[in-house]
Amino acid sequence: MNFQLSDEQRELQQAARKYARERLPEVAEEVERTGEPPSRELVREYAELGFLGINVPEAHGGLGLGNLEALIILEEFGRISSAVAFPVFESCVGPVRAIERFAPASLRDRVVPEVCRGNLIVAVAMSEPQAGSALTDLKTHARIDGDSVVLNGTKRWCSGGGHADGYVVYCRLSDDPGARGIGAVYVERDRDGVSFGTQESLMGFRGVPSSDIFFDDVRLPADHVIVPAGGFRKLMEAFDLERCGNATMSLAQASGALEDILEYVQEREQFGKPIVDFQAVQMKLAEMHMKGDAARLLIWRAASNAEDGLPSVLDSSTAKCFANEISREVAGHAVQLMGGYGYSKEYPMERRLRDAWGWGIAGGAIDIQKTNIASALVGRRFDQRR
Repeated sequence: MNFQLSDEQRELQQAARKYARERLPEVAEEVERTGEPPSRELVREYAELGFLGINVPEAHGGLGLGNLEALIILEEFGRISSAVAFPVFESCVGPVRAIERFAPASLRDRVVPEVCRGNLIVAVAMSEPQAGSALTDLKTHARIDGDSVVLNGTKRWCSGGGHADGYVVYCRLSDDPGARGIGAVYVERDRDGVSFGTQESLMGFRGVPSSDIFFDDVRLPADHVIVPAGGFRKLMEAFDLERCGNATMSLAQASGALEDILEYVQEREQFGKPIVDFQAVQMKLAEMHMKGDAARLLIWRAASNAEDGLPSVLDSSTAKCFANEISREVAGHAVQLMGGYGYSKEYPMERRLRDAWGWGIAGGAIDIQKTNIASALVGRRFDQRR
């Protein structure tokens, strides 16, 4: 068991850190001001520098590195802001990995390399008005019609809604009840019958578009079925990696907050001395560091245990749950230590707190992760309906 990064991993981390800190703070400020996501030109710049599809096999256009390397880079981008890191998230731990692993080769080979080149953005559409945590209650339905698939339904809280070029849509592909009837299809944004609701105005996540999606007799080729009915377990296995990405984005709010506050408390003076000289401040700094380090180790353990496959639900839910909780706490302490400056929109700290709260809702709420953890510990799923 080795807790040290390799020389290659450290070099990768340093390269991502240098680029993110030199190139992205002004972009993050503009995104926060306008609410518009990073430009397509910037996403292609990420691709040219090797920051997209880090853990996607080279045969499919990626770098062919591991999940751990992808999460290391994701944290460095996420320290700047959730929005500037989101294209990295989507290309490395998002729905594109379900396409890469489970879709027919014809679809995979069209979509995945274009994502890695920065020419295509893919989002996931899971939740519905009556199916969020109770995902197996979803009603969006796709029926086979000759050599086509016809999709109808509504999706809610889609991060990337209206902005992404394509969507991995969880839907019913048979009339079997519960998880047995669920699979997923790939839908392009410009297909006839696809429309979008108004953009959500959220507490945080500015620059990460979110909207409802409506499917009205959307006709798709047969090879757009990523996973057929009965493949819900496969989709959730791929989603375990997305949980690690969510945990990393959450951790990044905490690690970025700690980095900023360490600089602030050594410069800010009260009662004639830097506030870092007060023991109460020192205690808070130590607590923030310990919690961030513990979260990072849980995330990296999940990635390492997967051996570059898909993490277990126990490891990924543990990492996500812990990172989500400490992120809110650490960002909150940082806002308090900065006082009025932390509460001001002139500084990024209040944004970190808002985004930290969001990551504990996105991708499965904190309490759902605790249910997942208990389920894995006792070796059976809990039926919440009885």
